[in-house]
Amino acid sequence: MSEESEAGTPETPATLSVPAPSTPTLLEVFRRLDSGPRGLTEAQAAERLGRFGENVVPDGRDPSWPRLFARSLRDPFTAVLLCLGLVSAAVLAWGTASVILLLVVVSCLLRASGEHRADRSTAGLRRLVATTVTVQRRPHQDEAPATREIPVEELVPGDVIRLGPGDLVPADVRLLRSTGLTVHQAALTGESVPVEKSAAGDPDGTGVLQHARLCFQGSSVATGSATAVVTETGGRTRFAAAHRRTGKPPATTFERSVQGVSWILIRFALLTPPLVLMANAALRGRGLETLPFAVAVAVGLTPEMLPVLVTTCLARGAALLARTHGVIVRRLPALHDLGAMDVLCVDKTGTLTQDRPVVHRALDAEGHDDPEVLRLAAAAAWWSLQLAELPAPDALDEALLAAADEDALMSYDGITALPFDPARRLATVVVRTPGRLGTHTLITKGAVDAVLRHCALSDDARSRARDLADAQAADGLRVLAVATAERPAGAPGVERGLAFHGLVTLRDDLAPTAAEALAGLAARGVTVKVLTGDHPGTAVRACRDLGVFPEPDGVVTADRLDTLTDPELTELARRTTVFARCTPEHKTRVTRALQAGGHTVGFLGDGVNDLPALRTADIGIAPRDAAGVTRENADLVLAEKDLTAIGHAVAAGRHAGGNIATYLRITLSSNLGNVIAMLSAGLLLPFLPMLPAQVLVQNLCFDAAQLAFAYDRPHPSAPHRPRVLDPRELLRFLVGFGALNAVADLATFGVLAFALRGPGDDEALFHSGWFTENLLTQALVMVLLSLGTGKDGWRPGPVTWSAIGLAAIALLLPASPPGAALGLSALPAVYYALLAAVLALYAVALWTARKRYERRSTVAQPGN
Repeated sequence: MSEESEAGTPETPATLSVPAPSTPTLLEVFRRLDSGPRGLTEAQAAERLGRFGENVVPDGRDPSWPRLFARSLRDPFTAVLLCLGLVSAAVLAWGTASVILLLVVVSCLLRASGEHRADRSTAGLRRLVATTVTVQRRPHQDEAPATREIPVEELVPGDVIRLGPGDLVPADVRLLRSTGLTVHQAALTGESVPVEKSAAGDPDGTGVLQHARLCFQGSSVATGSATAVVTETGGRTRFAAAHRRTGKPPATTFERSVQGVSWILIRFALLTPPLVLMANAALRGRGLETLPFAVAVAVGLTPEMLPVLVTTCLARGAALLARTHGVIVRRLPALHDLGAMDVLCVDKTGTLTQDRPVVHRALDAEGHDDPEVLRLAAAAAWWSLQLAELPAPDALDEALLAAADEDALMSYDGITALPFDPARRLATVVVRTPGRLGTHTLITKGAVDAVLRHCALSDDARSRARDLADAQAADGLRVLAVATAERPAGAPGVERGLAFHGLVTLRDDLAPTAAEALAGLAARGVTVKVLTGDHPGTAVRACRDLGVFPEPDGVVTADRLDTLTDPELTELARRTTVFARCTPEHKTRVTRALQAGGHTVGFLGDGVNDLPALRTADIGIAPRDAAGVTRENADLVLAEKDLTAIGHAVAAGRHAGGNIATYLRITLSSNLGNVIAMLSAGLLLPFLPMLPAQVLVQNLCFDAAQLAFAYDRPHPSAPHRPRVLDPRELLRFLVGFGALNAVADLATFGVLAFALRGPGDDEALFHSGWFTENLLTQALVMVLLSLGTGKDGWRPGPVTWSAIGLAAIALLLPASPPGAALGLSALPAVYYALLAAVLALYAVALWTARKRYERRSTVAQPGN
């Protein structure tokens, strides 16, 4: 146990916000458990094992593959594709049906495999609990208890167990006896500083986890020993309850966006066939013979390649991150969510800081720098380690030794040492006084109040020393007091009448790349929120050292959070930088509040205490050395605790999200324009404007060409702002640009009428002319609306080459043998000349509309 943590300074561990319940007496505990100080009999233990079950964390069951596949069919977009495929099969349009149903199967397999990874059970929790335990049981009622080791699974309420240094607490227990007991509760609170526990401790803690007489499953013994009675086991422990899955996780940004876009497509796809059938029946007297054409038109509106393109975009980004930055994307849609992320929540310990202290300053009693105070404290740490035969220095002693001059340490010769005792909150060594034969120096270091209690000081001097320590603690520093006394050789080393030398202050060691990473995230429009179990001063200190400056009211503690309603917390979370003394429940609630405020939230954590919030966030991030269960539930895993990797992941997510959004805009606007033109042509012409087979081939050519968007270069502004696929904005885009595309198609009717001297005279030529025009306009749209062209000069990229290939098909296919098989024929030269004029006018209108759209989008984006 580190001396400073007992001083009441900022490193007091986090507590639950609810007050501790009224504490039952030991007699009441034994009565409730039907047990006693001698423990249970073997027969009682066997009966309770059958009644309560094994002492294991309950496992979730992975859904079967058939169930995951069936669940994937509930996706709105997949469902509408499936319906269109079945309708195509019903009207004997086997080519269309085969393509659509194949895409449905591929989409479901991809989704099912992702959910299989995401829905793994919580079996990793078992790694954090003990495997065996020392239990005290009686063979029979009247016999004396015997101590033996049993598997932890066999532990039952009422058992009396023994705990020693290094033991993992196997269940929730109530202490009966203890000696110098401190426990690590990081799995529950996230704090690495051990907590003092005592069977005779004050029961009035500030929270359940602070209760001095209670220890909980998932914690471990740091120092001391204890005897305790088991109160809860298995799924009834606080550890299991805190990390149990509660219902279906909320939909992520990607899922919400896809659902919104899907419902837009569903409305159009469901309305199109009835409109085509009714219009042709009313105006042209056609019946069900137009049903294949109506289905083909509906399919033409639907971006069939969306699942494939989305998977390709995300998979390429994930592979690049894994190869170049050591970031493993465990759930592909999370990469899109990263691109939309505008708030990142992090814990301080282990993310912004390295979970170890470093020396900040050494101060004398007046508050002036004094290196002698550091030398004395380091000498005490060194000889405590050597003479008391400690296995390793604690974190504070290690920081003192790292900062001290080794030559100065060697000038002291140790005599004896009394290591740190959490009950006394002191550590003392006796060394030979350098240069004074026959004189020994007693050096005491530890908690400020404990050291001052043994110093010979006036009331004023004692008050000034406390004020100095309080001022340092309020600045977010850990504080050690140092005092000495000279004794004749052979005199007892009594800690009395000490001379107060000063203070050593320590701060958290910052992660090497944290400052650079935070600046990079801010440049990308990502706001960082710190959710920590630390004291507010400690958290603010770390933020200031990293260049993050919370506003005066930008620090909120857990006790205030408990007084706020959800709407109030949503507003407060928007303007708050640091949330201190947070429990897992608080972190989860703050995450939900940020999401309710319209933010896409990422959460970076490495402890089991971070697990609930990590599951709640849109993107859960964990380093490779995080707790096993935390890493298994994360969407992204960082190979190293390097926050700059998150910035690279954000950029990759925005690249992928931008390409997906560009694909949807171009595909849907082009498809909508074609559908409007086909509906109009179907009413004006005595024949179908295009045969179903021709519509299908046209769609397949366009879809294949658009796979190039998965390989497109990002627009220079793409990494600098969150990219959210907004269904409303998408609807406005596709209506505006779709109408423009429809105008170009309708203009082609006039060209065809002039070039062919009446489109009714040659049905095959009309089909060929419109087929060619459709693919050329779509190629033009791909080039002019693609956002992948950088501002540093245009050069052809994957989309450009793909559009050139599409244009080549449009010009060559009608006159080729495959074109003849589709019912197409060669077109006259005059048609191409007139079509070139139409396309030139369309290109000018398209470019003008794009620039106007970009200006509006820039104004609508705050900060851009």
